[in-house]
Amino acid sequence: MAKIVLDLHDIYNRSQSIDAELNRVVQQAIDKRIALIEIIPGKGSGQLKKRVLRFLNQGHIRSLYHRIEKDERNFGRIFVHFRH
Repeated sequence: MAKIVLDLHDIYNRSQSIDAELNRVVQQAIDKRIALIEIIPGKGSGQLKKRVLRFLNQGHIRSLYHRIEKDERNFGRIFVHFRH
């Protein structure tokens, strides 16, 4: 199964870049019919993970994917599943 991995460690402090990258990978998954995106916000204080989850829960984004899975073994990882 193909997946896209987005590591946000390099852009954690650039607000607009985070949204742009999240939009880009969601669109890429749709365009290429990829079933899974792995987003790595890192562990840290949890603020970046909360930001990513807020982004994914926006109505216009939420309608594009099937479900979100938070990794039980690794707090700093989120999976976004698509049905195509």
